[in-house]
Amino acid sequence: MKIFISGLVNVETNVRVGKFPIEYAPVHYPFFGIESNVSGVAFNVAKALKTLGNDVLLNTVTGNDEAAERISAALKSLDIAANIETALNATPLSVVLYDDTGKRQIYCDLKDIQERTADVSAIAPLLEGCAAAVLCNINFNRPLLRIAKDAGVPIATDVHALSDPDDAYNRDFMEAADILFLSDERLPEPPERFISRLSEKYAAKIIVTGCGKAGACLYCRDDNLIYRMTAARVGTVVNTVGAGDALFSAFLNFYLTGRSALDALIRAQIFAALKIGHSGAANGFSDEAAVEALVSDHGIDISEFPPDGVF
Repeated sequence: MKIFISGLVNVETNVRVGKFPIEYAPVHYPFFGIESNVSGVAFNVAKALKTLGNDVLLNTVTGNDEAAERISAALKSLDIAANIETALNATPLSVVLYDDTGKRQIYCDLKDIQERTADVSAIAPLLEGCAAAVLCNINFNRPLLRIAKDAGVPIATDVHALSDPDDAYNRDFMEAADILFLSDERLPEPPERFISRLSEKYAAKIIVTGCGKAGACLYCRDDNLIYRMTAARVGTVVNTVGAGDALFSAFLNFYLTGRSALDALIRAQIFAALKIGHSGAANGFSDEAAVEALVSDHGIDISEFPPDGVF
């Protein structure tokens, strides 16, 4: 299955800390607690989907520097085809602090990427034959929403930590999405209620809210139902960074290959649970066989109700 992915790629440094809040000391020595990898939402999704056996094409914007060379080398080593525009003054970088419980704090330096737009003329041919276009919620992707719509390619996007259904920054992406993901981290109300409001305002067939250790919520327009799932009880937690990208990627893989939205999310939860047993947003991805081996013993409880139900 061929999938087009466009969004942020950066170099990420993960640092293990004792606990939050961090107590000041002039020097810390977290032996084997610092590592640096290529990451970013688009890279994480591309690598996860590649690991799951898909043919992926990644579009991104970087600088023309050492970090960009590292990104190109990482993509080549994974045999991921890429369309990279080196238009930035510098390549984005991030630092992730995480403790032994899996809590994390992320510092993401986007450089000047939000001031750039994608080369639309180069994108349309890349969408041919794609099962979906994964368009991350970054400014240079806004013109690509219309390109994908005109090409008849389903759009999947993750708007991450959303707090308002009318959020101005993410509105374009939510209006265009056929598959819409978000996090519960900033929700002003229970995820079931928020997801119901989103289903009334936007036309997405699928809406998923990742709820971390509390599991996930799924709205499926074909069923006209909201499903609430507890988390998969597999593996141990090392670092939760990238868990949302893993959930998103695995859901797309299983849903686009013909599974129901409910079955796809069960498998996506297992995939994400296995992933957070590793440090680094782009590390710890399993193949389909590893996920399927745990489907019969995932420990996920599921409840369902109509979108207008009382929460």
